[in-house]
Amino acid sequence: MTKRLEGKTALITGSNKGIGKGIASVFLDEGASVFLCARDADELEATAFELEVKGRVSFLAADLADPEQAEAVAAAAVAAFPNLNVLINNASIVGKRVTLDELDVATWDDVLKVNTSSLFYLTRPLIPHFKRQRGASIINVSSTVGRIGKPRWGAYAVSKFGVEGFTQVLASELGPEGVRANAVNPGATRTGMRAAAYPEEDPMTLPTPEQVAEVFVYLASDASSELNGQTLEARDYFQMTPSP
Repeated sequence: MTKRLEGKTALITGSNKGIGKGIASVFLDEGASVFLCARDADELEATAFELEVKGRVSFLAADLADPEQAEAVAAAAVAAFPNLNVLINNASIVGKRVTLDELDVATWDDVLKVNTSSLFYLTRPLIPHFKRQRGASIINVSSTVGRIGKPRWGAYAVSKFGVEGFTQVLASELGPEGVRANAVNPGATRTGMRAAAYPEEDPMTLPTPEQVAEVFVYLASDASSELNGQTLEARDYFQMTPSP
């Protein structure tokens, strides 16, 4: 059976667990090579060793909110995979679920750095490389609250509005250079981050990270070569199945 991502190589941030890990696993199943990145070095190493039975895996632990560390990840990913042609900016944090008047400055700054500024820190040094690749694809992870602000989502919502804007700017600047940039709204997904935000919710009613990964496969593949500057809903690309 033909694998949809044969010949593709992806740098996936926040890939030690949750949606990022699910994307990496499915990408490997579809024939891609993956470079994993996250802040938790021990967890990232364990994930890399778990996934390497599926295909080519490389990794580097780093805090992408630090511009120098982000540039080091970009350089390491290209060194490991000179044909790197997919970037998935997935890493993010929620921060405190409180109203804006209760939100402290340190949390605001941290969430904006991790969720929005880090995308610039990592993507910028990769742009010259992607311009030399044929059909490179940048995929940014957004959120429902990145388009409709809701109470108590403060810094997280604002950061995801920034992701939407960053995606559109990238798409308009890089489209003529043959580089695509799109965003994905995963929606509610069976992850630890979601469970922490909604402790009353039954996680078994939610799709798994592997199900959500289907839309990322589409955006990384040549099947979406004409798509640029769009935000896709993950649920439009998979069918919910009964939980195991």
